[in-house]
Amino acid sequence: MLAHALQVDGRASFRRIAEVLGVSDQTVARRYTRLRSAGVLRVLGLTDPLRLGEVPWFVRIRCAPSAAAQIGEALVRRRDTTWVHLAGGGTEIFCLVRARGPHGDTLLERLPGTPRVVDVSAHCLLHVFFGQDRSLITKTGPLTSAQVTALKAQDGQDAPPETTLDGPAPAYPLEEADCRLLDALARDGRASIGELAVATGWSQTTVRRRLAELRSAGVLYFDVEYAPRVMDRDFRASLWLSVEPSHLDAVGEALASHPEVAFAAATTGPTNVFASITTHDAGSFYRYLTGPVAALPGILGTSTAPIHRTIKTAGPFVPSAP
Repeated sequence: MLAHALQVDGRASFRRIAEVLGVSDQTVARRYTRLRSAGVLRVLGLTDPLRLGEVPWFVRIRCAPSAAAQIGEALVRRRDTTWVHLAGGGTEIFCLVRARGPHGDTLLERLPGTPRVVDVSAHCLLHVFFGQDRSLITKTGPLTSAQVTALKAQDGQDAPPETTLDGPAPAYPLEEADCRLLDALARDGRASIGELAVATGWSQTTVRRRLAELRSAGVLYFDVEYAPRVMDRDFRASLWLSVEPSHLDAVGEALASHPEVAFAAATTGPTNVFASITTHDAGSFYRYLTGPVAALPGILGTSTAPIHRTIKTAGPFVPSAP
């Protein structure tokens, strides 16, 4: 229940969460501290690349045998990469690259010439159907609709305002202190106002105001990263669909409603829809492909790749202790 509550609002106060769950705020705080220390879950403050003038690319890299781990570790250390997965029997890497400008950057240009890289394909992200501040637990979590509504109510903290963006918006300008604020939140989305004031050099009042502005502008959102055992699902795969343009939106909206879909987006390329799938096991994945996916309109082809290991998530890379 705590993970679901934090997915609704990652910065909801422990007092507000405790009221909704019917427990004490000390119990909530103690439980969160224990889970975070154990690496079971953490709240991340993340940014929407499209609102910052960045271009996100889904990049698939086929490598020579035994080279994927080494190349993957190099990608992990880059600030412009997230969600670095090892897939396809250990010969494929899948990651998201946030590039400046519509034509990518030096990483996308250099990858094809990297030794032991066999093939590279890049698909520009065009539209997100499901993801960012919504996750699997949003669909299947234990909280009731009344509890979710109560959590969304402002409690004197920096509660999330409604974000409405009609049509394309210009890149949102950031100051140097904004970048320090966002870096701190990427490491710990529940960092205290005092800690954020120290990181930015702002007053606590300014920090609260700027948090509200960045959230309202759609620049900043909060997501919960949790261990697979929280959802009791052990099989993960990437699903690529080739969809007729006239059915693209309908397929994306349908995927967004499927309980197996953790993320879904429209992309460029011959496979123009990407989805991240999580099921209990390989058999469940097969039934999902031959059931809900097969029933989607306008599907011209599919491609799948099981994810064997995730070596970087949406948060910043944290080196392991020696």
